[in-house]
Amino acid sequence: MHNPPTGRANPRARRLAGEHSIILITLLMVVISTILMQILKGNGLSFLSYKNLVNIVRSNAVVGIIAFGMSMVIISGNIDLSVGAQMVAVAAVTLTVVEGIASPVLGAVVGVLTAVALSCALSLFTGVIVTKGRVPSFIVTLGMQYIYRSILVYSLNGGGTTTKNAAYMAISNHALFGWLPMMIVYFFAMAYLFYYISKHTKLGRHIYAVGSNEKATRLSGIKTDRIKILAFVLLGFTIGIAAVVESSRMGSINSTSSGISYELNAIAMAVIGGVAMEGGKGKLSSTMFGAFIFGLINNILTLIGMNTKLVNAVKGAIIIFAVLVQRKSKER
Repeated sequence: MHNPPTGRANPRARRLAGEHSIILITLLMVVISTILMQILKGNGLSFLSYKNLVNIVRSNAVVGIIAFGMSMVIISGNIDLSVGAQMVAVAAVTLTVVEGIASPVLGAVVGVLTAVALSCALSLFTGVIVTKGRVPSFIVTLGMQYIYRSILVYSLNGGGTTTKNAAYMAISNHALFGWLPMMIVYFFAMAYLFYYISKHTKLGRHIYAVGSNEKATRLSGIKTDRIKILAFVLLGFTIGIAAVVESSRMGSINSTSSGISYELNAIAMAVIGGVAMEGGKGKLSSTMFGAFIFGLINNILTLIGMNTKLVNAVKGAIIIFAVLVQRKSKER
């Protein structure tokens, strides 16, 4: 009598586990965090409270929005280290425009359009230098980071700029239905938009193809330089939205302290979410969970009272661990 193979379902189970691993990790972290809070602080249930979970998403919404665009650039085989400085530069120009228009509503509308257009233009310029100049994106964007930050500090004399436009400030500080912060709405709206682009558009498929095998993609007739430039433009779009959300929430922006380490945090969210640093692999839906996990880590470290000077060390270790897991999974 022939016995059916018992291991036939294992590959499928492993594939399903791999596809949904980021969701499982997120749920596992929530459970572990709740238990940890209960043991250390006796407030495990308060950790799961609506207020705390909303605070986690809201406090990481700005960087999370950037992370979606960063994921597209990384998937295309590049990286951008200038996003924090670019966001601040765009926000500074936006606030200046908003303050220069008498009508609050018109000022807010023109400000948003200015932020998105300017940021897309700056990222377009960066993408052109990277692709046409054949210069590694790491070097180009590192240089752009210094340029943006230096010009900002010089222009604002090391200070910042503010706005009292109520309509503009309401963009981030309003609550939908009276209980849902708009920053969370923007975060999930961008998550859906970039998921759709990556999954259901020709541009999204081409970005994955370029990051996976640029030479083969070029030989198939796809203009790879154009695709990489468009990936940078998508990142520029997220930076523009993030600039509006951040400056609207604060009502101000500072040339020296705003946007610090945003690029590294956005990269961390993407990597934790499973985006491969070598390009061509990663899900935008997983980046959303990566952002939540990153925020969860910050929240846990804060609640347990870890010294703030050691927080970045823990983050760095987690990033390294995430990359090592990616490499091991690829070797199997």
